Amino acid sequence: MAKLSLLDRIGNAFAALCGKHGDITAQAEQVGCSRQTVYDHADKVEQAVTAAQLPGPSRTDLLAENQRLLAENHRLAQQVANQARQLEGVVVLTQNKKHRLAVTTHAMGLSVNQIEDIFLLLLGSAGKIPDRATIGRWVLAQARQAGKVLEVLDEHTCVQVRHLCLDEIFFRQQPVLMAVEPFSMAWLLGQRAQDRKGATWCQALQPFDQLEFVQSDQGTGLQKGLRLVAQQRQQAAAQAQADAKPKPLLNNGLDLFHIAQQARVPLRARWRKVEKAFQGYEKARTALLKAKESKPQAVGGLTRRMQTEWDFVEWCWSWYEKEEKAWQRARGAFELFRPDGQLNDRVWADREIKAACTVLKGPAWKKVRKLLNDPRTLAFLDRTHQELAKAEPRAEVRGALVRLWRLETRPSTAACPAAVVVARVVCARLAKDWAAAYARVSEVLEHVLRASSTVECLNSIVRMQQARHRNLSQEMLDLKRLYWNCRPFREGQRAKKCPYQHLGASLPTYDFWDLLQMGPDLLRQKLSSQQVAA
Repeated sequence: MAKLSLLDRIGNAFAALCGKHGDITAQAEQVGCSRQTVYDHADKVEQAVTAAQLPGPSRTDLLAENQRLLAENHRLAQQVANQARQLEGVVVLTQNKKHRLAVTTHAMGLSVNQIEDIFLLLLGSAGKIPDRATIGRWVLAQARQAGKVLEVLDEHTCVQVRHLCLDEIFFRQQPVLMAVEPFSMAWLLGQRAQDRKGATWCQALQPFDQLEFVQSDQGTGLQKGLRLVAQQRQQAAAQAQADAKPKPLLNNGLDLFHIAQQARVPLRARWRKVEKAFQGYEKARTALLKAKESKPQAVGGLTRRMQTEWDFVEWCWSWYEKEEKAWQRARGAFELFRPDGQLNDRVWADREIKAACTVLKGPAWKKVRKLLNDPRTLAFLDRTHQELAKAEPRAEVRGALVRLWRLETRPSTAACPAAVVVARVVCARLAKDWAAAYARVSEVLEHVLRASSTVECLNSIVRMQQARHRNLSQEMLDLKRLYWNCRPFREGQRAKKCPYQHLGASLPTYDFWDLLQMGPDLLRQKLSSQQVAA
């Protein structure tokens, strides 16, 4: 049906509303529509007239208001776009995120001023930037919380530790006792103390009930503390009941790291003499060349002088080379395997050290000789053989498994795959359970502790933060220790796991901030629940 005009619609409405009998039919036939269409048009006209008679703004007013609102919407949209361009790159931080950012960056080592600059960079002039005092209050509150959280975590983690590296650092002449588990890099002790005497160290080491071996320097107070702990355990073992399980006996080894540091002192002095002798030779050679240009016939004395200086250079070099080779021989006594591929032992290492000490003479090498000949220096070899005997009592099988481990793990010997295959066949023929025994032997050989370089590594990190903060309170040490133990390593053999995970500590979460927000009471409850479930 064709679309009806406006006049036809009005005519339809008139016929329906005002017409006589038969007018609707006639109108429908005239315009070419149905009777129902006529009635519909009448209803629409009636509704329009009724709506026009209602009170309110007119159509003209409504159209004007609509235009005004459209203009207002356009203006607001432009304002929002301008503000978005101004805020581009500015981060919106909630109050909780501000707290977390301040505390985490401070635990990383940033100062309060640097944290304030970070807030300014992130929030810009549009955000409310916390001042130094506010940031300091946030950090101090969480640092105190960290100390309480660490009390709970130390109760859970210290009892699992079997190896430790110990050392001391100083903040304004006040010692800080440091302890690090070397294989997980877990920082388990960072305690400010009034002194570093033996009794202080003994008290600090009491929570480590399962501690078996310690690697450290020869500090007097530290060594006395270790002797006190060892004596306490020996007395406790003698007084223990037959069915009671005593604490393991504590062994102590001197640190190869500090011995190597002491050896570098005389070697550097010898090398400086070599350099000085060579400078003398260069001066004599230069003087000879200048003399040859002016008086070629009268240079005999200068020639003899240059030769004398060169002889002195050769003598100094041979002296340095002899001592350097002797030190390398002594250093080789600390290797796990001898040059012939056999497992190192105290007898062979003692022989190498004594042979090296016959060359390393004089006052400059006195301290090095004393450390090398100390029985504690080779304690790691005694412990390695004891642990291997526990892991595999059969001597022949143990020797074959150790050889297999050396072939598979040492780069210098891993170039021959056939040797590895032959070693595996030998192990399989010696023992049916060689795979399980190999796992135990590998565990022992992978945890040989010769140096306390891990604690020195952590000391260097703390010293960098000390240089920035000038002084670290116990609260700040606790905050940094908790952050370090929860921070995953980014690369290396420990990558993607934090020190607590490498230590084997089962915690409800390893997130630094979540542990702080959890608090000591809830954390202790969750740890107890995990132990009961296990």
